[in-house]
Amino acid sequence: MSTNKTALITGIGGQDGAYLAQLLLGKGYNVFGTSRDAGMSHFDSLARLGIAGQVNLLSMAPNDFKSTLTAISKVRPDEIYHLAGQTSVGLSFEQPSETIESITIGTLNILESLRFLELPAKFYHASSSECFGDTKGIPADELTAFNPVSPYAVAKSAAHWLVKNYREANKMFAANGILFNHESALRPARFVTQKVIRSAYRISVGSKEKLNLGDLSIVRDWGWAPEYVDAMWRILQADVAEDFVIATGEAHSLEDFVDQSFAYFGLKWTDHVVQNKEFMRPNEIPWSQGNPQKASDKLGWKATKRMGDIIQILAESQSLAP
Repeated sequence: MSTNKTALITGIGGQDGAYLAQLLLGKGYNVFGTSRDAGMSHFDSLARLGIAGQVNLLSMAPNDFKSTLTAISKVRPDEIYHLAGQTSVGLSFEQPSETIESITIGTLNILESLRFLELPAKFYHASSSECFGDTKGIPADELTAFNPVSPYAVAKSAAHWLVKNYREANKMFAANGILFNHESALRPARFVTQKVIRSAYRISVGSKEKLNLGDLSIVRDWGWAPEYVDAMWRILQADVAEDFVIATGEAHSLEDFVDQSFAYFGLKWTDHVVQNKEFMRPNEIPWSQGNPQKASDKLGWKATKRMGDIIQILAESQSLAP
């Protein structure tokens, strides 16, 4: 498959950015990726996927309008995938100002740049399931009201509504992908799924460590990142810009994830895991689950990997981890 399209990915060094770049390169796109300082940044995820030399890298600070305008004007992309910004919910409680600025102002600057340049690029914004807060055992869809309970979620909610506002007021092709949790071997070590898998593996090969975790009763909808970036691409291929929930539709507790992860390595999790109040967030979401029916109906997208599949893939990757 070949195309003459050019795509700009902000946050290309992250999990989603790397997998999305790989997907678009495979479709024949000319791919540009941004970092605040492309010359000094490390793009380990791109290297791990074997595509580091195939991506055009440039510096752009989304929270600076001039920097954003300059980069977009230089590339003049057909599609923009905005994945940059502070990504940790936990860290947002410690750094709320940086979180709000990097996510909300960054999104606004890209939208304003497109409006100023009168560039007809299609714009994808990485919204978040965190915007919904507690779904109370009911899978959230595109009409479910937002109830953000962290600075990160507040920022993502504001950015989400900016995208919708610019779409309607300025007739832009601007869409939100409301993605629920999605994992891969490229996830940073600070994410709980990586903490669990890596700890279980180390213990299985002789480590005497104890894994400290917070609330094990929380329930999440866990999907597979490479499938979710395909949904991002599909959202921008639609004839009309719309917002979509991207999820598996299934929910499992963190305790279930821990249990199955340790069991994969022949371990009983209760022998190695300690619940620690220090790892409990100030305002945790008890239940987070999505309803991806609209994505199935309109995009032909459906998650194929579930939590058990993800645990197996992550566990098998441990002996190969860098």
